Amino acid sequence: MEQRRFSGKGHWYHETQSNHSQTDVLPLVPEAANVDDRFLLDLELPEKIVTACHGWLAPARALCHLLFPLNIEVNRLHTLSAYDRLSTALTVAQACGVQRLCNHYAALLAPLPGPDSSRESNRRLAQITQYARQLASSPDVIDHKAQLQLDEVGLTTYDIVLINQIIGFIGFQARVVAVFQALLGHPVRWLPGHHIPPHSLPVTIRVWTPVLPVVELRYATPFQLESLSRWQAEPELQALTPVLSHEPALLNLTGEILVNHRQSEPQTHGALTAAVELLTRSPDRFSAAQFTPLIDAGIPDIRAINLLTQSAFTGWLDRLRVALGKAE
Repeated sequence: MEQRRFSGKGHWYHETQSNHSQTDVLPLVPEAANVDDRFLLDLELPEKIVTACHGWLAPARALCHLLFPLNIEVNRLHTLSAYDRLSTALTVAQACGVQRLCNHYAALLAPLPGPDSSRESNRRLAQITQYARQLASSPDVIDHKAQLQLDEVGLTTYDIVLINQIIGFIGFQARVVAVFQALLGHPVRWLPGHHIPPHSLPVTIRVWTPVLPVVELRYATPFQLESLSRWQAEPELQALTPVLSHEPALLNLTGEILVNHRQSEPQTHGALTAAVELLTRSPDRFSAAQFTPLIDAGIPDIRAINLLTQSAFTGWLDRLRVALGKAE
């Protein structure tokens, strides 16, 4: 099947500096903010698909509300405002190039007041934006210096865990939406003059050690202790758990996606390998041209969806390892 690409009139923009003008440009699709399903963005899927994927879709939907609540009170330990969170989400969505996602986060961000125009605030937002773009699309360039720069602009340990969870989650969401759009046969949309280079792969870390402080058992809350005990038993989360449990609610939902997404037996096929490769590196280009050959090869649609979206979840965890630790 030939891949179709359409240039749409809708577009989005993202500024790293505040603008207090009363005539701010609004996104061309402000209705994109109003969705019933904040994870799938109201894609109309067959009921059998929704039912089969419910185990991991439910915690993913819950994460949307936890990461991007309507009201956020910042304090000394949790300094990320609604604007910080949504601007980070939009940056990652732009890096992935899935327009449905870009429209949604641009529409949510547009009416929010930005940070003040001080040099410190602009530097802070610019640093967060640069870091989010790099981790989303070029995780191989994230090093100790990039990690230190977040600390230098005033992010706390809790903030750093949260911002990395947002970056990983939005990358996962973008790829899930791309897969379901391909299933439905939606054409790929692109923006004239907006070229998105292929994403690089995270560096493989065989022996991993955290660069952030871990949760100390003697100071841990009962909620953190429960989360630590539960997820350190999972091999994929074992090393990350002592750091991620700074935000145990986020960790619990991340873990729920993991355990409900696990495939009993891996499957290798040329078409599947090619589809995973494109989804990983260029989610903006993923379409029915990659999905249909999987069905033609005899892979059931639900299994194909789970294999593809599991690869997207693996990318989330790989970015957390790069962002929160280093090779020992």
